[in-house]
Amino acid sequence: MLTGIPVSSGISIAPAVHLTHAQPIAQPLIVTPVNTARELELFHQSVERTREQLEQLREQTNQQLGPEKAAILSAHLAFLEDPAFVGEMQTQMESQSASAAAAVQQVADQFISLFESMDDDYMRERADDIRDVSRRLVRNLSGEDASVSFPEEPFILVAGDITPSETLQLPIQNVRGIVTAKGGSTSHAAILARSLGIPAIMGVGEQLLVEVESGRLLILDGTTGKLYVEPDSDTLSRYQEKAALETAERQAYAAMKDLPAETLDGHRVHLLANMAVPEETDALVESGIEGIGLFRSEFLFMDRSSLPDEEEQFQAYKRVAAAFGDKPVIIRTLDAGGDKHLPALALAQEENPFLGFRAIRISLARPALFRVQLRALLRASAFGRLLIMFPMISHLEQLRGAKAMLEQAKAELRSEGISFDEDIAVGMMMEIPGACLQADAFAKEVQFFSIGTNDLVQYTLAVDRMNAEIADLYSYYHPAVLRLISSVIDASHRAGIWTGLCGEMAGDPLATQLLLGLGLDEFSGAASVMPKVKERIRQATLEQAKQLAEHALTLSTVEDVVQFLKDKTE
Repeated sequence: MLTGIPVSSGISIAPAVHLTHAQPIAQPLIVTPVNTARELELFHQSVERTREQLEQLREQTNQQLGPEKAAILSAHLAFLEDPAFVGEMQTQMESQSASAAAAVQQVADQFISLFESMDDDYMRERADDIRDVSRRLVRNLSGEDASVSFPEEPFILVAGDITPSETLQLPIQNVRGIVTAKGGSTSHAAILARSLGIPAIMGVGEQLLVEVESGRLLILDGTTGKLYVEPDSDTLSRYQEKAALETAERQAYAAMKDLPAETLDGHRVHLLANMAVPEETDALVESGIEGIGLFRSEFLFMDRSSLPDEEEQFQAYKRVAAAFGDKPVIIRTLDAGGDKHLPALALAQEENPFLGFRAIRISLARPALFRVQLRALLRASAFGRLLIMFPMISHLEQLRGAKAMLEQAKAELRSEGISFDEDIAVGMMMEIPGACLQADAFAKEVQFFSIGTNDLVQYTLAVDRMNAEIADLYSYYHPAVLRLISSVIDASHRAGIWTGLCGEMAGDPLATQLLLGLGLDEFSGAASVMPKVKERIRQATLEQAKQLAEHALTLSTVEDVVQFLKDKTE
């Protein structure tokens, strides 16, 4: 058995089929100066041919899968206009007499190394986009056919890595799963796999390519990250039963897709989804989710050397808001810093970035940057039910400063005759213990709270959630965290506003009745797990949940809380 990162849930049982790529050029090739003009001509022809291919694939993707997924190809096309990318390739040909193929490979390798060295997962996985474009350039230089043939019967794709454009060209009717040696959950290929409903595991390691030959029977468990190669009869039988059960569950969840998240005694809450990039919009709308509880706007700023302007941001926010219509779309303003490094911001290295210059602190310190985002958000609010949320608020003065800048942006748009939602709701993340303890004061200044348990846990317990050595100390079931969550919800209700929760806890079915009993109004997590959360809600009564939460708050250890919840809810 092999294991990797589960990036798209589901069970698949099918033979393996390898996806092979052209071998990279190991050493730069040199041509004599008299051939440089010819190499430049070949290079420009390759760039143009690559542009034509990507534009054609983008149009096909738009027609078959919608504009959100087609937007990934727009990002790839942008590389062909980037002077730091294509321009540097041309410079190497002119200054070093490098062949076109060598220049492409050398510059691509530099960009790939740069992105892969970054701490942030999302930024590291943008290296796949560089590979995608550079492979096309090399293929077009060599005249190699870029098309890939696949069998006409079900198969599981096995590859060292898979680029977004390769994912978009897969035969959806036959591909049952994807497993790769490299990659992770925030790669564009992973996002596409989830959107297309293809179970996938990534980051298995190079042993995948050695141990798994084409034709071998595989069991891919995209929920646990396990890959079985030539499974024995017992394992095969067990997973066939699990796959059948999974199919039945999907059908059951589909049947209640349009039913409300309502307890047996009629108490209604709201289930929303977290969202990283606009490309996820189509799949989320189709899932029946009630809206977006967290749109991470910082992903619009990543993977680029320049900041997105107002129009680009407006179009992205508008796309999501319009797609959801009258359903809420909560967009968090820029949450850079910490583990999210944005080259365009040129932030200084910090010894303790999670407690440093990040999130709202950056926005308030760089008003021109903040103003552009606020104007774009306000303009987009005219096309749907958009809400604005400020991250990492620790001081009342910060919240008031952000709101003042929002009012300035509103005044500018009014004077320019640009429409927006005059009653747009404003909320804040509750992820710092100090803010939670002052929730009564903050509740008078906003229309909603959203508890971010991922950061709240690490700040409350002084545990770096990225540090594997102390991972056992990180738990949102810690009694101190539960009491902070309870106090925030209570404060919001006293002030007549609502509270949501957008950390991983919201998508944990074990925590569902506990949060329900604490009075949580809105759950926002990964769309794939929200049907299970809805099922738990619809199986409970509010009174039962309140009694459960009341007792859980009296417990003193994480182990006691978890065991109590398992005993009562599973």
